[in-house]
Amino acid sequence: MTVELISVGTELLLGNIVNTNAAYLAEQCARLGLSCFYQTVVGDNAGRLAQILHTALSRSDVLILSGGLGPTQDDLTKETAAGVMGMALTRDEHTAKRLQEYFSRRKLELTENNWKQAMVPEGAIVIDNENGTAPGIIMEKEEKRVILLPGPPGELIPMFENAIAPYLAGAVPGVIHSQTVKLCGIGESKAETMVADLIAAQSNPTIAPYAKTGEVHLRITARASAEKEAKKLIKPVVKELKNRFGMNVYTTDEAVTLEQAVVDLLLANHLTVTTAESCTGGLLSARLTGVPGVSEVFKSGQVTYSNKAKHKLLGVKKPSLDKYGAVSENVAREMAKGAALASRADVAVAITGIAGPDGGSSSKPVGLVYIACRVRGKTKVKSYHFTGNRNKVRENSVVAALTLMRHCILEYYSEVTFR
Repeated sequence: MTVELISVGTELLLGNIVNTNAAYLAEQCARLGLSCFYQTVVGDNAGRLAQILHTALSRSDVLILSGGLGPTQDDLTKETAAGVMGMALTRDEHTAKRLQEYFSRRKLELTENNWKQAMVPEGAIVIDNENGTAPGIIMEKEEKRVILLPGPPGELIPMFENAIAPYLAGAVPGVIHSQTVKLCGIGESKAETMVADLIAAQSNPTIAPYAKTGEVHLRITARASAEKEAKKLIKPVVKELKNRFGMNVYTTDEAVTLEQAVVDLLLANHLTVTTAESCTGGLLSARLTGVPGVSEVFKSGQVTYSNKAKHKLLGVKKPSLDKYGAVSENVAREMAKGAALASRADVAVAITGIAGPDGGSSSKPVGLVYIACRVRGKTKVKSYHFTGNRNKVRENSVVAALTLMRHCILEYYSEVTFR
């Protein structure tokens, strides 16, 4: 079954709002086993929207529209879609009552144009909006389905998860089940090359690679008559991916983040951790401390931005700063050592680099970052050269630090085991 996404709103075309709805809906539809071949953004214009709807209906089974369901004159999605589907609008008393209660509870005036949201296509399925005033709409006609969702993500996401996803799951024959294998410490192109043969030979289940910041996720999706059967199809593929990627696999649980995996590793080995950050300004500490239960392992985090702070708080030697510079392997190593000694933590991670946009040179360009990880006296330092803007360099640095920390801990215990 094919699905097409249509985002409505002139503000999207002008770039005033980032279209996060399309990304969310595309991912959710993929999980449901729906094939999405087209996505469109159209402004608040009835003629152009009608034209797009006619085209979309000619090539897709399900159309999901977001936005344009508000009370103002430029909110034309419902009226246009109903016209294309040949359905007259009629007042829905249930929605009208909910509108009245919504405004009464908030002691707001219900103006005449708000009643527009109580008009729905005759024969359509109306989805209550628990977080706003515009109801969702499902229109069915001649094996075609047109779904209208409100634009604000705070309304769209819960409505999709609570009502639309179950509806679509019932429309797709059989059961779709997915599992994600998450990788770190390996690039997207290399990861895809390593599974190229599996992708070329795939039928059911399928493998789809997704690039994240500093990570690669491989989603395995199987279709079967029952969930148990789908999981059985996925299991050998996951096993093969683990064999191919080894230590680069940090989880096969969709809900587990990289920082969660690192914290779990620290907890499992009864290790404490401290951080010393320069160019990332505390972002690494923030990601670690965002994990529930991290208080059992996280000792401290220091932001030593200036050379003076590196020397005073971490004990970085002045000759090292003068000779090698703050952004260097030597200084990163001393930062990690100083942080470990000051906090008496088992693991210390230090980051120093040039996030930009200024401060670079021919020998030390913008994006150059050194990360050191010290595990019980043994230190490893790696250099990176990230591209992109300041935020991108900082984000990539944090992911690289988490990856290095994980690998250093695994390597430490691997060596201890074989001594």
